[in-house]
Amino acid sequence: MKDLKSQASKSTTPGKGGLTPEIQSRIGHQLRAMYDDVVRQGVPDRFAELIKKLDAPGGAPQVQTDGGSNDNNNGRD
Repeated sequence: MKDLKSQASKSTTPGKGGLTPEIQSRIGHQLRAMYDDVVRQGVPDRFAELIKKLDAPGGAPQVQTDGGSNDNNNGRD
């Protein structure tokens, strides 16, 4: 971060609170690098299984219409 601040002072300042094009470009490159890393990780197995269940016929969750409580808490209280 110090490197970015020192380079910002060397570059022309655009105006009040603005970022120079060089700083914007560096931020863009860093964000792309982080995003690419996340994309390469792929979808966790538990999410893939959930998606398969939801895509299967009859896999969509049912909406309760009786106004009662949901007793299906899967062992969580």
